[in-house]
Amino acid sequence: MTKARIGFVGVGLMGHGMARNIVEKGYPLTVVANRNREPVEDLVRRGASEARSIRAVAEASDVVFICVTGSPQVDAVVNGPDGLRAGARSGMTIVDCSTSEPTLTRRLAAELAGIGVTFLDAPLSRTPKEAWEGKLDVMTGGAEADLARVNDVIACFAGRIVHVGPTGAGHTMKIVNNFVSMGYAALYAEALAVAKANGVAPRAMNAVLSGGRMDCGFYQTFFKYVIERDENAHKFTLSNAHKDMRYCAAMAEASGIANPMGNAVKNYFAMAEAQGNGGRYVPMLSDEVARWNGVDLLG
Repeated sequence: MTKARIGFVGVGLMGHGMARNIVEKGYPLTVVANRNREPVEDLVRRGASEARSIRAVAEASDVVFICVTGSPQVDAVVNGPDGLRAGARSGMTIVDCSTSEPTLTRRLAAELAGIGVTFLDAPLSRTPKEAWEGKLDVMTGGAEADLARVNDVIACFAGRIVHVGPTGAGHTMKIVNNFVSMGYAALYAEALAVAKANGVAPRAMNAVLSGGRMDCGFYQTFFKYVIERDENAHKFTLSNAHKDMRYCAAMAEASGIANPMGNAVKNYFAMAEAQGNGGRYVPMLSDEVARWNGVDLLG
């Protein structure tokens, strides 16, 4: 049976590993470069083809995956003058793995349906490490019949696939998922500062929490930085966290839900980004909160 031709737009921290798993599972893969050529060159060495434009990716593919920063970038990839819509044809499927706003997802799905293109959402959880290993958690939105056509491709980079609901439900769940995880980050950072200011060092705090009821995978990557100073433990930037919390606040407001905790979490990341630290990774929020409070976590 001939395998579907796959396109991939956004081979960054997460997308590089995802695309590697797709091409190494035998799918014909077409990619396009952005600012950093290194991932594209690596994928070409592994058997992928490089397109000159996003439009050319669409023209060469049956299914195109998008993995970019957020809603503005997704819209530009689809609707830009040389974007996916310009090269799309009836029967094509586009799968958005970005963290994007569900309102945009539903709008794009409706618009593209008019030209016979299916638009699905399949955002991700975990880190670039799991992307490289093919063990990401993927939450999908769309009709079951449409998802059935692409699930084997998603399985190339996924350890777990959960169908959440109709189109847009995957992105809704992703925003809720990141609200919970970034809430953990803010909580851990503040707790570390309070503990250290009162004589309990991070290692002692970790000795109590690690392996106990408060432990989880997110805790482990966060504290791998706090304790071991491993800067690559969780490569997700503070600016991306702030963006996702803005999406959460907007979604809560639009649905009439009071969101005081979400706004408190959002403000932590807003402060870090406003001070020029948006490019640092989420576990490094612990350093920022400690510094704001005059606490030295390392001393």
